[in-house]
Amino acid sequence: MESNSQRIFGSDELDDLLSRYRDFLKEHVYPVELSVVSKPFSHSSKLLKELRSKAKELNLWNPHLSIADGGLGLSLPDFAQVSELLGTSPLGHYLCNCHAPDIGNMELMHQFASPELQEKYLKPLWAGDIRSCFAMTEPMHAGSNPVNMSTTAVLEDDKWVINGHKWFTTGADGAAFTIVMAQTDPNNENPYLRASMILVPLDTPGYELVRNIPIMGEAGDEYLSHGEVKFKDVRVPKSNLIGKEGQGFALAQERLGPGRIHHCMRWIGICERAFDLMCQRMVDRELAAGKTLAHQQSLHVWVAELRAQINASRLMVMHTAYDMDKKGAKAVKEEISTIKFFVADVLMQTLDKAIQVHGALGITDDTLLSFWYRHERGSRIYDGPDEVHKTVLARKILKTYGATR
Repeated sequence: MESNSQRIFGSDELDDLLSRYRDFLKEHVYPVELSVVSKPFSHSSKLLKELRSKAKELNLWNPHLSIADGGLGLSLPDFAQVSELLGTSPLGHYLCNCHAPDIGNMELMHQFASPELQEKYLKPLWAGDIRSCFAMTEPMHAGSNPVNMSTTAVLEDDKWVINGHKWFTTGADGAAFTIVMAQTDPNNENPYLRASMILVPLDTPGYELVRNIPIMGEAGDEYLSHGEVKFKDVRVPKSNLIGKEGQGFALAQERLGPGRIHHCMRWIGICERAFDLMCQRMVDRELAAGKTLAHQQSLHVWVAELRAQINASRLMVMHTAYDMDKKGAKAVKEEISTIKFFVADVLMQTLDKAIQVHGALGITDDTLLSFWYRHERGSRIYDGPDEVHKTVLARKILKTYGATR
């Protein structure tokens, strides 16, 4: 059965869709991905445009959007399974137009932006004609606490005047607009009502992309970059406000809940690909006397443990996705914290062991493992460091036993 917004897939139909994503990746993406990520992203613009067109042609575009908005109408649990498959390639989500930070901005704007902003910015984002970025984290404040920030937006003559300094604004290079989180009421007694979200076109005077921050030696460009940006007397219309004034913190939490599901399933996709590379290397790599790495008992333990950990990760994330789909993000805050730190840890263990099995080859750029190791080490830091999530979760659990702090 279908509604105007969401399609309910039967198991056979979903299996067929997942099969089509697998075929697309194996036939069109895996053969070229290493050559794309081994040089500046902009060097492959023509190829990437062709592959995005192929994804549209195969009806694999915008799996997260409703049918009415031109997407596949997948539920969150169904999209989570698609996200895992796309995560097996660094290009997967981008080629199907469901990559971060665009997917988070799409969800945010679809719910809270004015019809005018949706027409001018959201629809081209859906079409893949433009990219966006999200400016919240600041170099002088802990990124895990979005209540504490120095960027301000003051209303003057029906325009927001924005001043501030942000970094890790992913994809700022080449983006058409950003959604910036800024203090609009810095003296409010309630710290959770001080900030708002405002859309800023990046051709607005006063905006500056300072640099693409080098991540373990690689600055990247365009989609694969993390920008340091500044706002100096940047003026945008009052109507560029997303949601209501003072809703910035609430909207950030609304955005981050589903975003962590997306991240975790993408990480599981990386785990599966790295696990596959590891096992294949064990079988292929010859040692003395006709034996291979697959004969090493110490490595058998790794294979068994990683298989169990990846499977456990998937079940935890899917359980959370089902509950979020039914009850909303607020009802699964503890589960979100749990999957965030658990899956990030499994991801890093899997990559580390896969690299170790590959030996010297593993630290070269001749496989995807070194790329993922560089780019995904941040998984234990962004969207809240593991330690913060563990502390929050532990306090909530102990509170049910009567702990007061």
